[in-house]
Amino acid sequence: MEGCRETAFLYAITSAGVTHAMARACREGLISSCSCDYKRRGPSGLDWEWGGCSDNIDFGSKFSRQFVDAAERGKDLRFTMNLHNNEAGRTHVIAGMRRQCKCHGMSGSCTVQTCWMQLPPFRAVGDGLKDRFDGASRVLVTNRGNVRRRALLKPYHPEHKPPSKKDLVYFENSPDFCFPDSSLGHGGTGGRICNVTSIGVDGCDLMCCGRGYKSEYREETNRCNCTFHWCCQVECRTCKARKLVHSCL
Repeated sequence: MEGCRETAFLYAITSAGVTHAMARACREGLISSCSCDYKRRGPSGLDWEWGGCSDNIDFGSKFSRQFVDAAERGKDLRFTMNLHNNEAGRTHVIAGMRRQCKCHGMSGSCTVQTCWMQLPPFRAVGDGLKDRFDGASRVLVTNRGNVRRRALLKPYHPEHKPPSKKDLVYFENSPDFCFPDSSLGHGGTGGRICNVTSIGVDGCDLMCCGRGYKSEYREETNRCNCTFHWCCQVECRTCKARKLVHSCL
């Protein structure tokens, strides 16, 4: 499972997460070796000017390359794929940076705004990478005859366009996750809880791979009727409820 599209997504989302976390930590003063990104500037507008504290995307990207890419030292297809997907994750974070502004003026008139660059919500980064996962490109590797040059990726199907910096790439088909495979460490979808009303990946039709599902009532225990007592304690009762649960056969 080293070269399938699920691996591609895992590498990309990990790299993006490190980039995002470090860039935000710099702005929040949690790392002594970095701070806000005061270099991220450009021409100011008529009613706004650069100021404030931008997320340090340069430090986040650099740290991610040093930390996440450190293990990828080979020149074969797997290493080249991993490096590409790592960079794709960082690219999605960088591309999502947006200008955020704060108004200044008498009685909230917003005569002028101070603006800075802010990271996108990580959920948005993940959604973008999920879209690229769905349309990931299968690739081969070529060094174009130069052994000292970094290996390059080319489409598996010659009629397809080369992958962009934001695309995820893979070189082998995904295994069948419907059934258990101990050699790959996954247990299939038998027994998984599914949503009988959903048409998405959590729906019983897809998750159960056409094998069907069973429905049963299960007793669940939850905390309920919680009350706050000054100061400072929360007391709850224990409630039991029967819930209809659907699970794959």
